[in-house]
Amino acid sequence: MAFQIKRRKLPDWLKVKIPSGIAYNQIRATLKENNLNTVCEKAKCPNIAECYGRGTATFLIMGDVCTRECLYCNIRTGTPEGLDRLEPEKIAVAVNRLSLNYAVITSVTRDDLPDFGAEHFYNTVTEIRKHRPECKVEILTPEFKGNVKLLDRVLASTPYIFNHNIETVRDLFPYVRPDGNYNLSLKILEHAGNFLPYIKSGLMIGLGEAKDQIRETLHDLSRAGVAILTIGQYLQPGAGLSEVKKYYTIQEFNDLKEEALEMGFSHVFSGPLVRSSYHAEDVAA
Repeated sequence: MAFQIKRRKLPDWLKVKIPSGIAYNQIRATLKENNLNTVCEKAKCPNIAECYGRGTATFLIMGDVCTRECLYCNIRTGTPEGLDRLEPEKIAVAVNRLSLNYAVITSVTRDDLPDFGAEHFYNTVTEIRKHRPECKVEILTPEFKGNVKLLDRVLASTPYIFNHNIETVRDLFPYVRPDGNYNLSLKILEHAGNFLPYIKSGLMIGLGEAKDQIRETLHDLSRAGVAILTIGQYLQPGAGLSEVKKYYTIQEFNDLKEEALEMGFSHVFSGPLVRSSYHAEDVAA
């Protein structure tokens, strides 16, 4: 007999509409035509209908197979294929075809590569600049195992915003992000702040953390120089991944936003459906 996973019933504020519309279909068609990936689809983001409908997407580079196995992420784990050296140009062409004024570039984690994909990030940003100079580019990167020289290569492409997500509180890192390192993530964020004015990070809540642990993480991010913060509700994207321990209310998200602003963050996006790239272009505006 097959057993079904018993999931908590979603609160009303976490229910989203079915994807549709002209802009949504145009983005999907362009991605399919150029054999490109978005984290929106691969990670089953609940905001895909809204973001595609507004003509925005977060491009996922270096394939759709990750070398790490984080217990909150739906992206496949395994041995990735070699890099598509033409991918940076393909993304740049897609950005231009979609007339994007703001693009977000992220990736799977590629611990199998000597430079962890740093050069590929650099090439992608520079190609976008060639094809659509007016487009601001936000990058959301892994921590490159703490190698700041590789990070410097990425930052040499001068992205508009550098983003690296802390994802969860320090005490939960060993359980839900076993291949990551909390201190290395803070180190990368702080180092990037020496080169760029806009440093961004985010975390999910609902994995079993306490309020004091959330506050500790916010203080750590603030001390690391993070200016832009996202806080969203963790939703279990698939079987075998971490279960939701708590659904936070809208009021609790609002309270966290107020606390974060008091700590000195310049921009805070806090809400049940907020994700790292949710309304990313609003900061530029």
